[in-house]
Amino acid sequence: MTDFQRRRDHMVVAHIASRGVRDEHVLTAMRTVPRERFVAEGMAEFAYADSPLPIAEGQTISQPYIVAAMIEAAEVRPGDRVLEVGAGSGYAAAVIGQIADRVVAIERHDALGASAKRRIADLGYANVDIRIGDGTRGAPDEAPFDAILVAAGAPVVPEALKEQLAIGGRLVIPVGEERSQTLCKVIRRTESRYEESDLGAVRFVPLIGERAWAEDGSRAASNHVPGAARKQSLPEMIADAAEDLPDFDDPAFGRLFDRFADRRVVLLGEASHGTAEFYRARAAITRHLIEHHGFTIVAVEADWPDASTVDRYVRHRPARARAEPPFQRFPTWMWRNTEVRALIEWMRERNADVDAEEARAGFYGLDIYNMSDSIGAVLDYLDRVDPEAAVIARERYGCLTPWQNDPATYGRAALSRGYAECEAAVIEQCRALLEKRLDYARADGDAFLDAAQNARLIASAERYYRIMYYGGAESWNLRDTHMFETLRHLLDAKGPDARAIVWAHNSHIGDARHTDMGVTRDELNIGQLCRETFGREAALVGLGTHTGTVAAATDWDGDMEVKRVLPSRRDSYERLCHDSGRNRFLLDLSPDRHEALRRRLTEPRLERFIGVIYRPETELWSHYSQAVLPEQFDAYAWFDETEAVTPLGPEHHRGMPETYPFGE
Repeated sequence: MTDFQRRRDHMVVAHIASRGVRDEHVLTAMRTVPRERFVAEGMAEFAYADSPLPIAEGQTISQPYIVAAMIEAAEVRPGDRVLEVGAGSGYAAAVIGQIADRVVAIERHDALGASAKRRIADLGYANVDIRIGDGTRGAPDEAPFDAILVAAGAPVVPEALKEQLAIGGRLVIPVGEERSQTLCKVIRRTESRYEESDLGAVRFVPLIGERAWAEDGSRAASNHVPGAARKQSLPEMIADAAEDLPDFDDPAFGRLFDRFADRRVVLLGEASHGTAEFYRARAAITRHLIEHHGFTIVAVEADWPDASTVDRYVRHRPARARAEPPFQRFPTWMWRNTEVRALIEWMRERNADVDAEEARAGFYGLDIYNMSDSIGAVLDYLDRVDPEAAVIARERYGCLTPWQNDPATYGRAALSRGYAECEAAVIEQCRALLEKRLDYARADGDAFLDAAQNARLIASAERYYRIMYYGGAESWNLRDTHMFETLRHLLDAKGPDARAIVWAHNSHIGDARHTDMGVTRDELNIGQLCRETFGREAALVGLGTHTGTVAAATDWDGDMEVKRVLPSRRDSYERLCHDSGRNRFLLDLSPDRHEALRRRLTEPRLERFIGVIYRPETELWSHYSQAVLPEQFDAYAWFDETEAVTPLGPEHHRGMPETYPFGE
């Protein structure tokens, strides 16, 4: 049974108090009100994540931090009379009702208002009155109010609400155009004098009503202020700060990343594992850093033994006897594609002109656990002994990603008795697979893995595969920690002056502390570990797109498909970049650059993550997560419309030497 009180307590500590809310009245109220009772059916699992959630009528329940911050800003105290405009599910009204004596909450949607009224009554909040009507008019029959909170954005502060404040009363409301809102606080000092202050950038749905926006999005005539000053929108600020990216083959492309040439580690992300522009951009940056700045390590999110076969080829080392071709298991297209082949050929050609072995650039895999092979072994076994359990396993592995928020998927993937009964045999099979891989690594470590590391990995094998079998943060953390340790071993083996370029998904290289991964689920990643270890000597570069095509599967171990990427959501960082009107650009997010833009971008927004699996039909829950982009990355490369990678087939290998790493 879910311990919702524990989750509420964690929410207050991790999402609210840690971000500066100090009012004990607010913190106690947030610990008390059961948010799981106010979300849509099936969403209780996600009630205490710091993100908005959908409710009826196309509306959302605000993220917990925003609710707490607004109540604190309104200085709600015991004994107060409070008006809330935009009651929604009734959650914020319930929180306010834990503090104030009397709460009037107005909701314009009949169905929402009726369900909120029922919830409030069922939970026993006798001091909360839910009404249905036009909130922009307020509730003059109950005025004056000590505090008024508005959960939707108005073009300007409605005069009707200001007039319903008591002397000394506080009004907190989002104000501005939809894409450029600020949270405004109004204090009524006298009958005719009001004091206004700006509390920072926010993003709310529009406030619809007689004294705000009309249904069609235009400003209501009764609230029009001629000549009102227009602030620069966030997309416009992005457009001003953006640096155009030239063609990938233009040397100027690589030179844009000279700003990171002095770093020990440059981590290059991707928003999907199947987008050609991401691979081509990373290849162009990698070539430049190798050619002009002495980087010699290209470390990728791939299995060490498979990458070692490629490394032998690019560094002109003898091929391993009877070696299997690399990257044969799902998802083969992730590394067996024309974009990766082009980089491998370039590295081999360049290394041919480098006499010193230590100066040759190598290609290394960080993931010695070979997760894809391991999952494949699980599925092969279950297909033989329990096909029903195999179906469940495929569903689970398809959704075990750090950004997954789909309760329906988790429900379908619940563990069955047959699945659980297979556990011991599957873990033993995976352990044997790992030991076989490590035997090879011991024999061919190229001064990389010492005996102590091998012994530690073997000792942890059963634990790793057990937690991977069931999923969760511990499995993710163990894997990313080992990838980081592998990177450190590489740097140590190559000497104090060695520098590395890391290729991995945005979810691995963007600092997890500034995403739902770290804040909500206690997950870490290699980007976070690099920042904690190397400080400014680590550069984290994310890559993103608005729409296009992507190579991905629908289920784990499924066939690769070229899928259409849905246009980015309106409440995402990707949409801000798209609305900038710039097609390809680099956005420098360093603390000493674009201070105003960074400040505007620090309000958490949705960010899209597509792995080897893409399910457009459940995109919001299966591929979006909350993040703070300027804290997550040091820079962000944008490609507005992108194309799927081109996988390699047998026709690409004709005429290649026998040592070619992708030979059949």
